[in-house]
Amino acid sequence: MSSRNYTQVTEFILLGLTSRPELRTAFFALFLMIYMITVVGNVGMIVLIKIDSRLHTPIYFFLSSLSFLDLCFSTNVTPKMLENFISEKKTISYAGCLVQCYIVIAVVLTEHCMLAVMAYDRYMAICNPLLYSSKMSNAVCIRLVIIPYVYGFLLSVMETLRTYNLSFCGDNEINHFYCADPPLIKLACSDTYSKELSMYIVAGYSNVQSLLIILTSYMFILVAILRSHSAEGRRKAFSTCGSHLTVVTIFYSTLFCMHLRRPTEESVEQGKMVAVFYTTVIPMLNPMIYGLRNKDVKEALTKAIGRKVLTK
Repeated sequence: MSSRNYTQVTEFILLGLTSRPELRTAFFALFLMIYMITVVGNVGMIVLIKIDSRLHTPIYFFLSSLSFLDLCFSTNVTPKMLENFISEKKTISYAGCLVQCYIVIAVVLTEHCMLAVMAYDRYMAICNPLLYSSKMSNAVCIRLVIIPYVYGFLLSVMETLRTYNLSFCGDNEINHFYCADPPLIKLACSDTYSKELSMYIVAGYSNVQSLLIILTSYMFILVAILRSHSAEGRRKAFSTCGSHLTVVTIFYSTLFCMHLRRPTEESVEQGKMVAVFYTTVIPMLNPMIYGLRNKDVKEALTKAIGRKVLTK
């Protein structure tokens, strides 16, 4: 018989960020504001890229996909966290927990690939500008978006099934504000070796693979910039890469802190604090980083606001 047949737990209790009732109202207000800014920022970025013809280029096509992923990530986690701040019943069903796990893993793996695709796009634009239009055609761009989604969402099925095959027959309190693999593994009463091994292999492979593409792309970009005799060309190249490098640095430094540790009690507690930044703040920051550092986005936003004012 499968170990799944011995599962007795039908729901989990999310212990959340804090056990202090006096902080819950303040946390609710804070994370509600962050979530609203996240939704407005990412939906706004997607709409802006859609309506402004100047942003109909590959890098903004990839950026709209990144905004969609950030929106999915935040929406998967934040509403349940907000509910738990104001509710006495802080439970999540077994199925709901697996769905949260699935979406988190799928979005993270897809975002790995999307950041690598965006680095490759910058490499083609700066190192091979004459071939850029032909090499980054609409058909190529669509494939470069579809492949990360297929990779992330299919691999997440495998990882979620490994979690599903674990037995949970005792404690059902998850020391986290959402269903994440490390605290779930701690609750399992069956052997978790293959799940932990799979988790490390998938996380390690995805990190190394995408980072290798990003670092290789920027190594060639740096060489091209240093060889450039045009000060304006160097400035433009640094400007187009700056936003992406900022997002990559924040994303990977936080990811390494959160995932590449054994699921001990101490690491789960520390990971919970890092996960707050990772799941709520980063999705809010990404559209701001690209919007505030990018001249084309700022001009498109100014134009859209001006058009809205004139129509009133």
